[in-house]
Amino acid sequence: MTDTSTTLAGGGEEYPKSAPIDREINGPLDETEAGAIRPSVDLGALRIEPKRGMQLRLEIDKNNNRVIAVTLEHDGSTVQLQPFAAPRSSGLWHEIRAQIMEQVRKQGGTVSEIEGPFGPEVSAKVPVQTGESFGTRNVRFVGIDGPRWFLRAVIGGPAATTPEAADIIHNMIRRVVVVRGNTPLPPRDLLPLRVPPTGENPGVEGA
Repeated sequence: MTDTSTTLAGGGEEYPKSAPIDREINGPLDETEAGAIRPSVDLGALRIEPKRGMQLRLEIDKNNNRVIAVTLEHDGSTVQLQPFAAPRSSGLWHEIRAQIMEQVRKQGGTVSEIEGPFGPEVSAKVPVQTGESFGTRNVRFVGIDGPRWFLRAVIGGPAATTPEAADIIHNMIRRVVVVRGNTPLPPRDLLPLRVPPTGENPGVEGA
């Protein structure tokens, strides 16, 4: 249940922004808020700060060779990141959160809305099939409304249920910088991601 659509579905209603009250200070930051340049992997719309033990994987749509998501992994925990264009004054997460919950239920999973460190989030158990066996896995869906962008994070592995592992993943999300750019884009369109320049980070893997 890690949908990597390049456009988010939505209606015409306006909702308030949903983000940590300290987002502008502690992240995830907009490029205009980032201040002094920290070491980072330039992925276009996202800049990722390297961390010891972290693996970075790009998810690529093989139909058009387009990067559609960035997945960070640390000690078995994963977080899939996707930045989308958003309105300047209103947010996307309140509506998208309800859509995610409906989608998980339709797929036979269980879902609940909880309050997390980034605000309201979705905690889910989604059905999975491994070979001939069926089971469930725990996933957390996090959404953060920034200035003219929306960042969706899907957390899996130990960080979905274990506080110690979650803290590490949360810190990695906080260190992300979103580069919205000035190109006009419809709200909910995926912001352009790209493979980093050759040699910038030898630990980056393609998917």
